Amino acid sequence: MKNNSKLDKEAIKKQHAKGKLTARERIDLLLDKGSFIEINENVELRSTNYNLQEKKKEGDGIITGYGKINSRPVCIYAQDFTFMGGSMGEMHNMKIALIQEHALKIGCPIIGLFDSGGARIQEGIHSLDTGGLIFRNNTLASGVVPQISVILGPCAGIAVYSPALTDFIFMTKKISYMFITGPDVIKTITGENIDLNSLGGALPHNEKSGVASFIAENEKECFENIKLLLSFLPQNNMENPPIISINDNPNRSNTNLKVPKDSKKTYDVRDVIEDIVDKNTFLEIQQLYAQNVVIGLARLNNNTIGIVANQPKILAGCLDINSSDKIARFVRFCDSFNIPLINLVDVTGYLPGVNQEHNGIIRHGAKILYAYSEATVPKISLVMRKAYGGAYIALVSKDMGFDKVIAWPNAEIAVMGAEQAVNIIHRKELKGNEKIKAQKVKEYAEKFLNPYEAAKRGKVDIITEPKNTRKILISCLEMLITKRERRPAKKHGNIPV
Repeated sequence: MKNNSKLDKEAIKKQHAKGKLTARERIDLLLDKGSFIEINENVELRSTNYNLQEKKKEGDGIITGYGKINSRPVCIYAQDFTFMGGSMGEMHNMKIALIQEHALKIGCPIIGLFDSGGARIQEGIHSLDTGGLIFRNNTLASGVVPQISVILGPCAGIAVYSPALTDFIFMTKKISYMFITGPDVIKTITGENIDLNSLGGALPHNEKSGVASFIAENEKECFENIKLLLSFLPQNNMENPPIISINDNPNRSNTNLKVPKDSKKTYDVRDVIEDIVDKNTFLEIQQLYAQNVVIGLARLNNNTIGIVANQPKILAGCLDINSSDKIARFVRFCDSFNIPLINLVDVTGYLPGVNQEHNGIIRHGAKILYAYSEATVPKISLVMRKAYGGAYIALVSKDMGFDKVIAWPNAEIAVMGAEQAVNIIHRKELKGNEKIKAQKVKEYAEKFLNPYEAAKRGKVDIITEPKNTRKILISCLEMLITKRERRPAKKHGNIPV
């Protein structure tokens, strides 16, 4: 076999010159020191192509094995860009498939470090066909063990489909790129001019496409975020998330909630989340995408929870196409891994507009209904200021299966706001009379918009002052933590999210 030591050194220098670590350096940085055990180290490509035989090297451009992160087992694979650009050949793909199957067998998270130009063209159909093994394993592992993809270079062609099938995608500024077809192909086919970063960089996929979950300044920060994420998650779907003591008083009052009583005024719901959950535990997911809702993991009295919150400062917290997809997928992830869900609701409804209707708000909005209806984990909903119409049903309704519904005393729960309702109900008698309209609005609000009307019908379980929010949520979570709910056996549903 050809000696590649000189070639390796040159390739490593080029990798460092781009501001990138090598595959082995990444593994060493991410895993606990000395915990990595490599497997299938001696696997080589087996193509009879003469040119590839000359390039043959042990490992075939992919490092696979297992180790620990914060003393908990993980399986890992890292593409080696210094060997044929990290291209995915038959044996390269086979090694990934084998470590995926190992993770499924032992029930631990699997982390993929991607740095690849895509399928190895010289191997023809063999490089494509074994890619199917990876995608099938991604699908089989979905909802069974956590799957994390880390983009640390190009991720093109067939390489991008595997990350899209996993739970979370991490990207790093300046070095991460994801696309099915690159700028040159796009220019040839469509005539559009675009550079690598604008097409598939970390920012476009975190902000516009919603493909990515997290964005980091550099690889070290990226790996720290992965460790933090894993601290919230169980090893597999048969376990509960780890309980970690935060030493935050469960009886702490929420006296600093900055929520204006005027429902037309905005605020940042992140401030509310930070004040309610255990201090400094909130990890936001997809922070730059569909910012009218906020999702993430946190701790409440040391227990992992999933948070879904409307963001009044963006689109008044309305639900739209992108936020519906964002919520639905997160809810299904939490349900898969036994993570209780808490909704912080302040929403006027689904976003109106021709563009939303024509692009399928009905289809996308239904995904939220599907995800919550399907979920069997504890589900708690807090109405802070308002919950109207279809968004109320999706995020609050007891008949949708929410276990506990809580409301602040000034919360408004109705089909729509008082002014809009009066315009419809009394449109004939109003005829521009603002005095009568104001009176009718007041009457409607007093009769229908307070949470006590819903409470009389058993649709709200607890009405509490904002300062008691944390204590009430902890009490509800403690009561529901042992919840078990059986569902009729079926193969699967038909709404993919």
